[in-house]
Amino acid sequence: MAQNTPLLQTDKWVDNYADYLYNYAITRVNNNEVAKDLVQETFFAGIKSADNFKGKSSERTWLISILKRKIIDYYRKINSKKGQAEVRMNFYNDGDQEGTWIEERIPQPWSESANHNIENDELRAQLEECIDGLPEKYGIVFRMKTIQEFETEEICNELDITSSNLWVMIHRARTQLRKCMEDNWFNS
Repeated sequence: MAQNTPLLQTDKWVDNYADYLYNYAITRVNNNEVAKDLVQETFFAGIKSADNFKGKSSERTWLISILKRKIIDYYRKINSKKGQAEVRMNFYNDGDQEGTWIEERIPQPWSESANHNIENDELRAQLEECIDGLPEKYGIVFRMKTIQEFETEEICNELDITSSNLWVMIHRARTQLRKCMEDNWFNS
């Protein structure tokens, strides 16, 4: 039984890895409930396939690899539902984690002044609004490639598109984001 696998301590997974896996998932799906579900599915899949764990990586690395597949499956499911209402993948909209994915990628502020923090919050909100305004497929491709850092081949396989189609969508998404930011942030 998976619980007896000497290399894995499945009874400690929630305490040791739940927060890490959740943070990983939320930055990729931008939906609190979906992220929680993906982490839960990852734990179940890990327990079911515990006999396949050979100890060549850490438990956390192994669980992340399972979670990555769950995230890809999630995007595949979204992409396959033709005629589905537009899927919006919002970033954190409120709470302590608002905009965390962006803050990890921006230069550190020169100072912690209130004006600087307010400006960052406003910039983040405008960028989120611009990304949300992209056509659905452009938004998915842009997030997967630029924010979530999926490999080109992986995105193409999961969304059933060619690499040239991917780069056209990325270029168009960036062009639209630039125009949106210029119109709504830099020229306001």
